[in-house]
Amino acid sequence: MRLFSYVVRYDSGFAPNPFYGYCTLATCKPSIRRTANVGDWVIGTGSASRKVKLGGHLVYAMRISEILTFEAYDADPRFERKKPYRHGSRKQSCGDNIYYRLKSNGIWTQRDSFHSNPDGSPRADHVAKDTGVNRVLISDTFVYFGGCGPHVPMTLAGTDGRSLRKTGIGYQAFDDQALINRVEVWLKTLGLNGYEGAPFEWISLRD
Repeated sequence: MRLFSYVVRYDSGFAPNPFYGYCTLATCKPSIRRTANVGDWVIGTGSASRKVKLGGHLVYAMRISEILTFEAYDADPRFERKKPYRHGSRKQSCGDNIYYRLKSNGIWTQRDSFHSNPDGSPRADHVAKDTGVNRVLISDTFVYFGGCGPHVPMTLAGTDGRSLRKTGIGYQAFDDQALINRVEVWLKTLGLNGYEGAPFEWISLRD
């Protein structure tokens, strides 16, 4: 079992997408999507930017229960509601089930989404980056706090001194089982109850 930690730079409900009973990571973070396995944890902490000021706060934690290809994700009826409807509610507009192939030529098609151009057409750089790793991480055991998460304790650090609280770009991976056990205990004290709070970007729109 491993644990991956990174900063959620844009917490909009898109990546990760914590809605409809599953937390999914279908876009962005290709390095994590490439290497993570079922049973691993993925933890996202808040951005310390001047606009957000949530460095060290827990945005979400998910234990991977399943990994699907984009094709399987697109076809699975469990995730039909995660296909974006850009003119619907905020929850509908941030759907991450955005990739499928045209059977005639096998080329990836991108649904109108947060990774599309303003006119709804596919944005080539996002298509290339996202589909470069044909894996969608899925969790039915997660907690998502969005913009109102608790501080990650400074005591949650590995034997090498690295803190769970990632800063800056990229990610860090831990295989320190003692640390992972402590993280699991801490998460249980919070309650793994799925969606607990709105994405930061939704909250900021209220202000």
